[in-house]
Amino acid sequence: MSENQDAITRVSKEIKESCLRLLARREHSQKELLNKLLFKGFDKDEILAVIEELALQGWQSDSRYAESYARHRIQKGYGPLSIAYELRQNGVDEVDLEEIVQKTAGSWMELLEQVYTKKYNRNTFLDRNEWAKRCRFLMQRGFSGTMISALFVHLNIKL
Repeated sequence: MSENQDAITRVSKEIKESCLRLLARREHSQKELLNKLLFKGFDKDEILAVIEELALQGWQSDSRYAESYARHRIQKGYGPLSIAYELRQNGVDEVDLEEIVQKTAGSWMELLEQVYTKKYNRNTFLDRNEWAKRCRFLMQRGFSGTMISALFVHLNIKL
């Protein structure tokens, strides 16, 4: 084997070891692995080849990463808009959040109600400022205006 091929093999081995160390701690998307290894100074083409190999071997999976990430964010009380946006930022586009929610929280409405009642009391009459403040909080958590309106109707909250 020539010195050049030996150097390429050595670098690929270093990249693979770095990837496996990262994946041993938690699931990572391909984009996350790429960014972390680029930061370490490895060549993009070599990184992509190793990541592809790891994905084919089942060591790395964007769908497994998405499920793990979504489950974690749902447990923290975040809604579908926020989770979907964060997953897209991490390089994962197609995720069935409904299925993950069913396993984790039951439904988005149940999760929304848990988040709301954990933060606020069950006061059914709110002034306009308090109503707006509560809506903003829930929207920042990633719940849509439609979902929030449905929650307020369900809890019989009025202005």
